[in-house]
Formats: sequence, structure tokens, C-alpha cells
Amino acid sequence: MEQNQHSPQQSFIPAGWIGGFSTQPPEQPYPKSELLSSLPFEGNMDHIPSINRMLRAKWPEFSWEVIKGDPTTRKYQMFAPDISRLGYDNTGRVWSIICPQQGVYFPTVGVTLNVEVTVTGNRGWINELASVEDLFAADVKIQPTIWFSSDSDSGFLWELLQKLNKKWSDKLPLSKSKGIRLSTSNEDGTNDIIQVRMGEYPDYPFPERANHWGEYAWAVANLAVTIGSINSTSDSKVDDFNSKVMELFNLGSGNLLQENNILIWNLWAGSPELVNQEEWADHANYWRHSIDVNHRPPEGEGTSITDINGAPFDVSEISLGVKIAEFAAWIAWQLA
Repeated sequence: MEQNQHSPQQSFIPAGWIGGFSTQPPEQPYPKSELLSSLPFEGNMDHIPSINRMLRAKWPEFSWEVIKGDPTTRKYQMFAPDISRLGYDNTGRVWSIICPQQGVYFPTVGVTLNVEVTVTGNRGWINELASVEDLFAADVKIQPTIWFSSDSDSGFLWELLQKLNKKWSDKLPLSKSKGIRLSTSNEDGTNDIIQVRMGEYPDYPFPERANHWGEYAWAVANLAVTIGSINSTSDSKVDDFNSKVMELFNLGSGNLLQENNILIWNLWAGSPELVNQEEWADHANYWRHSIDVNHRPPEGEGTSITDINGAPFDVSEISLGVKIAEFAAWIAWQLA
């Protein structure tokens, strides 16, 4: 992360900070690779009693190419605030990194397509008192998960999905546990360890509107993920269904999760906060309820998809409607 050296904000460090974890062993250069590599990957919910402090990603700025390899198609979008959190103890050991769900609501058919960048493992350290070169580093393993939910059981498309799910022995992504799962790797595709490092992403410029020092950001970190293929369910019919769902999702999102695309983001964080451990444990459920019931994130909306100059990404309502109709017709054909 890179601390703001020019903002009038004074960094606020809550009481209880002890520190010291990042100095084991001492005098390591950033990102303290020896320390990081010595740590096991932890599950996000495994050590909640150890989490005393957190950073919230108040401004998560994402970027990707609609057409892989064509930089003129690069898009930008700020996702909803508080989409991600870093949880750690008073010594600075990171125990949890959370990326909750987003929801894409299709009002004409009454269903929501839920997307979660599930963190399956994390390790890291933070030093709240460090200089700009040595504040924070972490490694994560992630798996995007996609699934449907509905307003009610009476919606036309949801009824079709329920019927097909029953016919296919409860294998469709109508819950998170049965969700479509995508593989991921680091930016160069060499392994599945994603590095979270200080500063804005260095290789692609973000527009000035995606800079949040003027809004009293305390720090910024970046990461890059290569989107992989859809994990097979070992059922060819379900795999075909899942491919069609991803086509629908990528049409509406500008190929956000297109295979082999590189998704990058800058996580602009507020200053450290103390943790209510009960609230932390309920955080993911809080997001899930808000999206399902209200079709909007609980802390407010992010921004629309735009290019670097602010021109909006335009998804033709006709094209999207045709794709939804084709999908519904395909389901009906499977039920015939």
C-alpha cells in the first residue's frame, strides 16, 4: 500500500497497536518475502477471535479489457464500497481478507446473478506505523463463484431453472454451494498465488477520477488476476449450462470474467479500525441479504463501467434481451 503523502488527512492509529510481526526475521526488504513464504495460507473464517483490527477497501477500482489484447477496449469501474476487508491482530499478522458478493439484477425476469470473488486462502502482514515503502503485503488464492437467486418462486425464468434443476438432480448453480467456479492464476499464469502489494497498479494508468487521495484515502494496494476456465462439474449438460450463464454474464459486464482476461484492481483503503468480531463474522451474510432483497449493495452503489475518458460502456438492451430469451428457450428445450 502507498500512504498519502499529500492529503491533509492525519493517519489515525487506534489504541492497542503492538506491531512487531513484520520484523520476523528483522531487516527484510519489502515485501518481506521470507516472512510471507513462511506463513501458511489461512481460511478467512478460521481465526476470527484473533482479528482485532481492519482496513476497509472504501474505493475498489477495477479495470479490464473487453477484447483481450486490445488496450483501446480497457474499461474501468469502481465496485461498491466496503467490498473487501483486511483483518489482522495487534501485532500485524493478517488472518483474513474478505471479498464479498456483488449482484447483477435482471428485473425483467426477476433473478439476480450473484458473483463472489471467494478468497480460499490468505497470508500477510501489516505495519501501521511503517513508511510508504513498507506498510503491507499479502498473498491470496481466489476463486470467482457465480450463482442465481430470485425475487420469489413465481418468476418465469426462476420456475424454469427450478424445473431443470430438479430434472438434473440438483446440479445447477441456484445456490452458492452449487455455484459456477472459475480457476484463476497470477498475472503471468505461473501459479495460483495472487500478490497484493503497495501502490497503484504500475502497468496500466487509471483515470484521475479513480484516485482517492482527495477523499481522505489512507493507503492503496493493487493486485492482478488472470481469469481461467470454468471448472468442470463432470456432467456435460451442466457444463454446457454453466457456459451459457457465463456468456450472459460477460455480455452484461463487458467480459469482466472472460477466460484469459487479466482483471486488475486498486484497493483504496481508509485508516485502520478496531474490529467487532461478531460483525466481522456476519459481514458476508449481511452483503448476501442486501443483494438478494434490495438488489443493491448495503453501503451504496459503485460506478458504471466506462472507458478512461468517462464514456459509458453501452450494453444494448436488445442484445441482452435476446440473449436472455435464447437462454430461457434453451432451458425450455431441455425440459421438453
